[in-house]
Amino acid sequence: MNVITTFAEKKREKQIKYEKSILKEISIKALKEKVQHHFGSSRFVSGLMMNAGIEEACYDVAIEAYLLGAHFSRFGLYGEPAEDVRNRCRYEIQHFSDTLYNFLLYWGHGEEGIISESLYYLCEEYVNTWWMEGFQKGQRRHKLRLH
Repeated sequence: MNVITTFAEKKREKQIKYEKSILKEISIKALKEKVQHHFGSSRFVSGLMMNAGIEEACYDVAIEAYLLGAHFSRFGLYGEPAEDVRNRCRYEIQHFSDTLYNFLLYWGHGEEGIISESLYYLCEEYVNTWWMEGFQKGQRRHKLRLH
């Protein structure tokens, strides 16, 4: 008796396999360093970083942005500039930035005051940095035929 599988299942299995392989290239140390680099200078966020849950939320957003960049890196392989590829997934990137920003605002209990706009720009830059890193690593993997 044969086992019947659908294309959706096969596609999902292939996606999971690719995500596992691409995630092997980042370390927790790199995640911590980027969080400190982006949010360490902000007095508001550095006070919040004492809570481990907030730091983990930053890691989650970074990983999702990294995977999104790696997934869309195949378009860069065909000669499309990174900015054009970023425009293809701008809604997802915007969603990640908004999610992180709202999470930080929620845990800040309204203490952000005037710096809320700069906090948003920090979140946006953080997501864009991780997206670009995933994009570059994905392009390298495609060039080496490791996809």
